[in-house]
Amino acid sequence: MQDVKSEVPYGTLDLMILKTLDSMGSLHGYGIARRIEQVAEGSLALNQGTIYPALLRLEQKGWIGSDWGVSENNRRARFYSITKPGKRQLMEEEANWQRTVATVSRLLQGAQ
Repeated sequence: MQDVKSEVPYGTLDLMILKTLDSMGSLHGYGIARRIEQVAEGSLALNQGTIYPALLRLEQKGWIGSDWGVSENNRRARFYSITKPGKRQLMEEEANWQRTVATVSRLLQGAQ
């Protein structure tokens, strides 16, 4: 089978970032991107042009916060963590995603 990396489905990146920070704790942007790719088993490709604008947007909404720290290779990096409003948003995003998956599944089953 061919190794195909797809782009992140529209509207799911916020959910993936929030879930990653909720489960892994504080991470820098590169670590968040690599963790999402790892969980996706290589089927998604995230680059700086994708992850950092999303992190900025989530921080502006108050769903994540950030602090400067030192990465594992001794470089200065911004570490992100989920906030209480972010945890509430994560619950809402998860519920929305479950409804979307259920709807698409019903449509696919009905199309047979």
